[in-house]
Amino acid sequence: MERRSIVKKMLASVAGISVFGLAKANMVQAEEKEVNNVTEYQDVPLFSGSTKLGNMVFVAGKGAHEAPFEIKSHTDVVLKELEKELIKAGSSMEKVLKVNVYLNDIADYKGMNEVYKGRFGKNPPVRTTVAVAKGGVPGDSLVEMDCIAYI
Repeated sequence: MERRSIVKKMLASVAGISVFGLAKANMVQAEEKEVNNVTEYQDVPLFSGSTKLGNMVFVAGKGAHEAPFEIKSHTDVVLKELEKELIKAGSSMEKVLKVNVYLNDIADYKGMNEVYKGRFGKNPPVRTTVAVAKGGVPGDSLVEMDCIAYI
């Protein structure tokens, strides 16, 4: 008898969570996303520099496309571009939750890290770093980064 009561309570609690989760999912779908810096290709929107939904901001990949073609310089440019986009969206480097780093050459990993360290405050975000396949990062950048942050 007691076990049946416990099972009923568990099912009721799971059902309550499911209903609450479903209601929350519907609320998120009802929100309108805000896009910034839309890049067009042949008069058709291609991608946005950043997109906000609720209290989250998603920043598109940023690269460095100028000389000097050196990893430390490119990493600095990329991080400054990410920061500009985050500030425009109402966020900051300290509020970044996830960063993806795309290196043109994995040999640049150490140099990129030298510039990257400390740029996100004392609690850095989680990060994935990969070297891209043959052909490299688009636009002659030695590094590209994107991120997800909260506002």
